[in-house]
Amino acid sequence: MRTQTHRAVQSSTWRRRAIVVLSASMAILAGFQAAVAEAQPVEYRVLATSKTSTLEKEMNEAADAGFRFDAVMGGETAFGGSEVVAVVSRTAGPKGRFAYRLLATSRTSTMQKEMQEAADEGFEYRGQTVFKSTFGGEEVVCILERDKDAGPRRFECKLLATSKTGTLQKELTEIGSAGYQIVGMTVGKTAIGGRELIAITRRVKAR
Repeated sequence: MRTQTHRAVQSSTWRRRAIVVLSASMAILAGFQAAVAEAQPVEYRVLATSKTSTLEKEMNEAADAGFRFDAVMGGETAFGGSEVVAVVSRTAGPKGRFAYRLLATSRTSTMQKEMQEAADEGFEYRGQTVFKSTFGGEEVVCILERDKDAGPRRFECKLLATSKTGTLQKELTEIGSAGYQIVGMTVGKTAIGGRELIAITRRVKAR
């Protein structure tokens, strides 16, 4: 009698364990299937030109078709010479949500002014590079993005340009204490300072 009872208890225990293992396996499978379902194909488009005005036009045309900026780099390509190359991508998201503005100049004071004007319109920093344009010589290029569906966020922008890392350290420490965060940096040849470290910082604008 005791043996039968013991066997019944063992059988019941094994059944419970089997149910637990089966339930866990089904949960893992469901999670895997959900992850596969969420993994959407990504379509990329490469934009390359020697004119920043052309790139801005092409980026906004791509944005109207649902693409969004991913990366940018300036330099010498095999066939195009000195170009700025941007990569944009899209999934199944809404079309026409983003707008882009490109700023290109060899004068840091001009870049500072134009960045702040764009920030006041709701544009945010997304990337920067340096390349030798057809007409402007070697220029710093900044890509700014505005999310049409997002609430208004305004920033104060400050651009730092110096040929000395020690000076950059000092200036970053000063503006960092005022709440500015660095968002990007390149090394470029400016009209006044020669080859300089160019850092772009921003902070949320007080209302």
